[in-house]
Amino acid sequence: MTRPIPLTRALISVSDKTGLVDFAQALAARGVELLSTGGTAKTLREAGLSVRDVADLTGFPEMMDGRVKTLHPKVHGGLLALRDNEEHLAAMEAHQIEAIDLLVVNLYPFEETVAKGADYDTCIENIDIGGPAMIRAAAKNHAFVSTVVDVEDYAAVLEELDANDGATSYPFRQRLAQIAYARTAAYDAAVSTWMAGAIGEQTPRRRAFAGTLAQTLRYGENPHQQAAFYLDGTNRPGVATAKQLQGKELSYNNINDTDAAYELVSEFGTEKPAVAIIKHANPCGVATGKTVIEAYKRAFDCDRTSAFGGIIALNQTLDAATAEEITKIFSEVIIAPSVDDAAKEVIAKKKNVRLLETGGLPDITAPITTYRQVAGGFLVQDKDNGVITLDDLKVVTERQPSEQELKDLLFAWKVAKHVKSNAIIYVKDGATVGVGAGQMSRVDSTRIAARKAEDMMEAAGLTETPTKGSVVASDAFFPFADGLITAAEAGATAIIQPGGSMRDQEVIDAANERGLAMVFTGMRHFRH
Repeated sequence: MTRPIPLTRALISVSDKTGLVDFAQALAARGVELLSTGGTAKTLREAGLSVRDVADLTGFPEMMDGRVKTLHPKVHGGLLALRDNEEHLAAMEAHQIEAIDLLVVNLYPFEETVAKGADYDTCIENIDIGGPAMIRAAAKNHAFVSTVVDVEDYAAVLEELDANDGATSYPFRQRLAQIAYARTAAYDAAVSTWMAGAIGEQTPRRRAFAGTLAQTLRYGENPHQQAAFYLDGTNRPGVATAKQLQGKELSYNNINDTDAAYELVSEFGTEKPAVAIIKHANPCGVATGKTVIEAYKRAFDCDRTSAFGGIIALNQTLDAATAEEITKIFSEVIIAPSVDDAAKEVIAKKKNVRLLETGGLPDITAPITTYRQVAGGFLVQDKDNGVITLDDLKVVTERQPSEQELKDLLFAWKVAKHVKSNAIIYVKDGATVGVGAGQMSRVDSTRIAARKAEDMMEAAGLTETPTKGSVVASDAFFPFADGLITAAEAGATAIIQPGGSMRDQEVIDAANERGLAMVFTGMRHFRH
């Protein structure tokens, strides 16, 4: 049962024809008989190969627009028969079932069809039935059958045949079987997830998640943790789809932080240059500017110490001048929609810097499902794609915010969405000047952010703390007035927060007493 199995007959039926002819020619040269269907058989014949149609094997033609062609005992019997079982062998002889030693199938392009925005009926037609059935049958019988579902395994099969005198070993067939079942599982996950969305089922009874290995990582958050990076196939512009232009392989923490940085900077679109600098998944500086280099300098000034070894995300093309400025300190990763040639030359001098080019910004309003593992299960939710505009703001204080305050309030709110809770952000003239993240108490976040601003004052040689005349964003409501009072004492003049506390009036009164303007959004941005 675990012995090497000589490969004499292969059934090949693929949608992705990449590498097909070369692989089939190599099999034929080793004396392997080729069975095939439809377009695959046509492609192989056009390449001059001798191919036997599955319809000739089964005695039945393909029918129902190709829906029925391999669902037949002579196919599944050839895949499932145990070659060391006398009853199975007798059944094969009685019913003229021929053994199939190799199955090569890649499935109808369902995921690609959905990604192109095809209508419901077209997506349904691209759900493969015969392919998964054959794959599961062959993989179950891996004691005797090799199952190939990925083009990248063609070379491995040929190497295996060469190493074993035209046979495949049991460990090799086991590995192929595992890959095969993972592929059908991922395929079914894609179908079920799409269908849930198509019929408006928000909380289906069962959820399946799948991904394709992009890279094995050196380790996870810490060196004693194993880790890997998988792609979900959504092709959202960002770290998963970016082209790495230079630098070492991305680490687990690099990937996590780069994703956080690019999602944040994408909040600002492309109309005005914006830069976000991230450290440990939290922003240490975010700013806009008239130019990209100005935006970078203003973001860097917010927390020059934390920016060292950080992740830098841009919403516009990285140019040489900005690249020169960035490389004055060490950064782990730089990510941008595009990088001009002069900037590439500048960054190339810093061999350890990872430079990524995405080709565009993600749509921050696109509906996406996110999930997080907990002991015994998963938490599933919509991605926080909430956006607040000027028209959504409700002024709750006696003083109305000024035009500049309103601009800064909306800027601060965009940043707050990407800061770990409890989050407090001081902003002045389109740039963060203090960030308080991840504290158990909101007032502590307010104090820390103000203290960060004092550090900025010292580092930049300012004459007063930049929180003077700033605005403040709070990702959730102030449960007491103490946080607002702390912000006012730091010099803030306007506040943006969701509202909704039992003590809202207490907080509003505290703002009025100090001449602050305050607006409610009606939306919170907890981020854990």
